Amino acid sequence: MVSLVAEMRQFLTQLAAEPLAPFLALWPEAGTVDRQLMPNSLPVLRWLPQTVGLASEEARGLVRRLVETAVFLTWGQTYTVSDFGADFLANYGWTELIGLRGPVASKQLACGFLLLGPGIEYPLHWHEAEEVYVALTGNGRWRRGDEGWQVRPAGSVIYHAPWQPHAMQTTTEPLLALYLWRGGNLVQKSEVAK
Repeated sequence: MVSLVAEMRQFLTQLAAEPLAPFLALWPEAGTVDRQLMPNSLPVLRWLPQTVGLASEEARGLVRRLVETAVFLTWGQTYTVSDFGADFLANYGWTELIGLRGPVASKQLACGFLLLGPGIEYPLHWHEAEEVYVALTGNGRWRRGDEGWQVRPAGSVIYHAPWQPHAMQTTTEPLLALYLWRGGNLVQKSEVAK
């Protein structure tokens, strides 16, 4: 687990993208696991092995490490069937490695992975925390505010200001993204457009 967190930081540092700097400044000290969490699996993990071949060359090592350690991680879902339906839940999940719910404790930063199966739309939603996604696989479609859908290749850094509406869509391939949250409520369930 510690090696996966270290690899995440190394990958993010090498990207050297401007929106990442304030998040990386909050990164906790390396080498500590503060909580022992029970592993939890989700149906969406059936798509995880496929993400290795879809990852950018720069992200492939990190994605391989995630695939190798996925069974030891706590995978969760923020939503229920009544929010988006059973098909969405069968193709959606995240695991937090740093934060209030992750094995590495932080009150200032949340960081983990989001996995969406093919043919899924994560509807327009927003939250208090400032957010950055790094697309580890390509061909996902991203929408921010009133902007139209944009295909973002693997390696894209996607920034969302606090309370900024945003959404994601997958086509025929799963989407794996690394996420970072800072500021505000780091465990907030997003508000969703009705």
